[in-house]
Amino acid sequence: MNQVDLIALFLLLMTALGIFSGNMPITIAMLVLLMVRVLQLHFAFPWLEKYGLTIGIIILTIGVMAPVASGKISLQTLWASFFHWQSLLAIAVGVLVAWLGGRGASLMGSQPTVVAGLLIGTVLGVAFFKGVPVGPLIAAGILSLIIGKG
Repeated sequence: MNQVDLIALFLLLMTALGIFSGNMPITIAMLVLLMVRVLQLHFAFPWLEKYGLTIGIIILTIGVMAPVASGKISLQTLWASFFHWQSLLAIAVGVLVAWLGGRGASLMGSQPTVVAGLLIGTVLGVAFFKGVPVGPLIAAGILSLIIGKG
């Protein structure tokens, strides 16, 4: 079996894990990458590697901020969050998670060999431990603390 077949097989395996675990983002992502590979659109890979994470973070930020933009969460509610201990704790945890995500992004960029392990670990956590698939960047951030990188 040649290299192309092994990579396609790996992408199919990750797709199957995504389906098995009910992790739609991973399933769709693996299918898109598999299609890019099968359709010989290799010119897209450098672009995806360079801008994919940034575009994903932009879309995630839009999703998180949409309730504020739509008025579902008012500015008064946001302001009030600075006066309640649980909301202040939530802000601190948000800062910590954003910091971990930044460390994770740096680690994933400098050590791409950990990406597959983080992705597989996230999928397994969803599949077998009823986790939620939010973790590769944060997992990479925690890993960076453990291995001293980032």
